Amino acid sequence: MPKLTETEVDRFLAEPGVLMRVAVVREDGSPLVTPIWFLHEDGAIYFTPRKRSEWFACLRRDARVALCIDEQALPYRKVLAEGEAELLHDIGEDDVWRGLYRRIAERYVPPEGADAYIRNTINQPRGLYRLPLKRARVTTWRMPLEGEAGEGIWHHRYYEEGAAFRNRV
Repeated sequence: MPKLTETEVDRFLAEPGVLMRVAVVREDGSPLVTPIWFLHEDGAIYFTPRKRSEWFACLRRDARVALCIDEQALPYRKVLAEGEAELLHDIGEDDVWRGLYRRIAERYVPPEGADAYIRNTINQPRGLYRLPLKRARVTTWRMPLEGEAGEGIWHHRYYEEGAAFRNRV
């Protein structure tokens, strides 16, 4: 599959309404995946767990994350990132980053809805995390666009020996 160019990644991650799934590690080693809102700015993914969320407790103990940002419609763009999330602002520092919180909300609801969302959740303490993409392991792909070869789009490891598409990768 073709990888996304840097411009394609930036455009995709800026599209309103695209959810991210964040995977963290529970204390017993099992995974926990949660769909959340996010913001891509300055080469990093920003996200904000509420104080009482299970995944916040997991991140406090182990900052390793895997992020999955994808779409269900063609061309099935995908951005996967793995790394250590940085806690930028802990509980009680919400007012310092309220503008970023608003920008996150406005990606998912119109400005008046974002205002209402913030008013209705302002008393819910949160942390602010980011994952700088330059320090993460990032994988991207999409289906071929018009004019691009559609055969052998999967990595050769997915094809059994002798498969017709294997030699076209």
